[in-house]
Amino acid sequence: MNRALIDKLADAVLFEGYILYPYRPSVKNRQRWTFGSLFPQEYVGEASSNRTQCLIQGGPTTAVEAVVRFLHLTNRQVVRFDPPLTDWDEAAAGTPVESIRIDGRLFQSWQEAVVREVAIAPCELQSLGCESLRTFAFAGSRAFEPLRSEAGLIPAAFVREQQPVVGSIALSASPLRDRVFRLTIDVQNRCSDREPTNRDWALLRSLNSAHVLLGVQGGRFVSPTDPPEELRELAAEYRNVGLWPVLVGDEAEANLMLAAPIILPDYPRLAAESPGDLFDGTEIDEILSLRILTLTDEEKAQVAATDERARQLLERTTSLEAERLFDLHGMMR
Repeated sequence: MNRALIDKLADAVLFEGYILYPYRPSVKNRQRWTFGSLFPQEYVGEASSNRTQCLIQGGPTTAVEAVVRFLHLTNRQVVRFDPPLTDWDEAAAGTPVESIRIDGRLFQSWQEAVVREVAIAPCELQSLGCESLRTFAFAGSRAFEPLRSEAGLIPAAFVREQQPVVGSIALSASPLRDRVFRLTIDVQNRCSDREPTNRDWALLRSLNSAHVLLGVQGGRFVSPTDPPEELRELAAEYRNVGLWPVLVGDEAEANLMLAAPIILPDYPRLAAESPGDLFDGTEIDEILSLRILTLTDEEKAQVAATDERARQLLERTTSLEAERLFDLHGMMR
């Protein structure tokens, strides 16, 4: 699979809505992770699995590979020590707080995210007549980051906690007619330890922004959006749940596919003039960039304290030269 042709696009999908303007804790960012999250099965009312189906033109020895990607959340909690610690002690009792200022700098509780990938090595279609099941697990963790003052005291610390996540990928293929196969990929969240208490509890054990990358060797994917006339009837029998596959990469080869939790056309493209991710592919880069530049110094400090990705976005945008901003204006396609 040629990841160079697909990764930037897949990352834009992965981080769609990760944090929205004004890029700090606010009403707009109160409920995050709204695209493609697969929750524990016990969390009623939300999906715990998705399904991707597509057609492949090829033969029994045509090989297909898959990569399932998602965000594994990390809860970053600010813990305050009163009085401040003189030496770091992980066992010290502190008080969880939303935020704290140390020597004028703001430190904020937040949910961060780590990118997880589970790859299925290339396998021939003839070997997928019986469903192939792959399970995966990522362990939980707990880490501390003492926050020191200029005087050398420790008035607070970040406590970062990840909960374990467990899931499975089921892959199967069935022949429909000569040199035409239907490929099915089911991704399931298999976390199950106790009754979920709330959405935040469930999200920490979820596969967030889950999507699937697909590659084929010795064959071609058929466009679900615009299949050839002779395959329209078969394409109409797709059953995609939670994801929609589109062709990406080289149009002449049709050997890469992205199954995304948001609606995309075949061969979507990132704006070449965009200086970087704004986590909102439906917005206009120029408008968001100008809005960021109007933030007050206090608001910019809040953005920088919220998330490392938000801090990088702020730094990149505020350092844009006038020529680069002009490049964002008036683009027509």
